[in-house]
Amino acid sequence: MISSVNNKKIKNLIKLKDKKYRDKEGLYLVETFHLVEEAYNAGVLVEVLVLSSDKFYDVETTQVSCEVMNKLSSLDSICNIIGVVKKEKKDNIVGNRILLLDRIQDPGNLGTIIRSAVAFNISDIILSCDCVDVFSSKVIRSSEGMLFHINIVRNDLEKAINIIKNKNIKIYSTDVNFGVNPRKLSYEDKLNFALVVGNEGSGVSEKIDSLCDIKLHIPMSDKLDSLNVGVCTSILLYELSDIDE
Repeated sequence: MISSVNNKKIKNLIKLKDKKYRDKEGLYLVETFHLVEEAYNAGVLVEVLVLSSDKFYDVETTQVSCEVMNKLSSLDSICNIIGVVKKEKKDNIVGNRILLLDRIQDPGNLGTIIRSAVAFNISDIILSCDCVDVFSSKVIRSSEGMLFHINIVRNDLEKAINIIKNKNIKIYSTDVNFGVNPRKLSYEDKLNFALVVGNEGSGVSEKIDSLCDIKLHIPMSDKLDSLNVGVCTSILLYELSDIDE
């Protein structure tokens, strides 16, 4: 039992709340049984910290006090379990249904996008180098653990697009006024593609937008001119889905 927040091990784990230390140590924290279970099933769970003396998984288990758990947790109410998870090094594009995210900043939006990407059979998510950290607690929670079920790579988008173009995959972007209705795309257009989605405030950057082949547009009521990026991405991925009823 570790009861002190000044314990060396606990102090090092607390540092994982900071992206700099997550990157340095190659570790991050997940909270709640559901997320710990998802990490365990994905084979990336290193250790669990628990309030009770029960052993839940065949990994290192450390019992801690309520005070320590509260210090480690980012939740408002006390958590019964926290997992220490190792980052998987992912550098390569593995499929042909790809989502590229250009400077997404809101953790909730990124989490929503990850869930929708898994729901609609996206093979890869490419994050620009200045996207919000996918291993932050808010992104992990809002993704409901779906980040463990998809290949997520952080890379320069221009380089990633060049790689994708060499695979003869078309690059789609969005244009709220003059894009193509995604329902008018052919079945073949939906089999292999890369969709670029941009920043919440400024959209896709000019440089990246110029590299795209086709602009898509979601028809909507004239009472509004845009949608939240998480909602917009989810709709587009549904329209591009290869899932049969």
